[in-house]
Amino acid sequence: MMVYYVALGIGIVAGIAGQILLKTGADSPDFVSQLLRPSTLCGLALYASAAFLYLIALRKIPVSVAFPSVSLSCAIVAVLGHFLFGEPFGIKQIGGIALIMGGVVLINQG
Repeated sequence: MMVYYVALGIGIVAGIAGQILLKTGADSPDFVSQLLRPSTLCGLALYASAAFLYLIALRKIPVSVAFPSVSLSCAIVAVLGHFLFGEPFGIKQIGGIALIMGGVVLINQG
């Protein structure tokens, strides 16, 4: 059973890394050059691997546990976006992140 939780965890990390790489490729002057940037291509590959690992995790982990756990990536990406790219981060985002993390903890406890 542990291997499925490891797959879920690695999938979450891969999705986070993919999102950050997609953001780094977003400063291209046009869509085609953005799409062909190495960071964009690596980001898309990481997204694909995250989806593959999520499929593996779903073999034994209930979707009612797996999907909320993946929502942690939204909170982590928001924090990384603030620190890496200087994106705004206010009290509403902090409250939303706290709700996400609290919900994931509660779901994984029961």
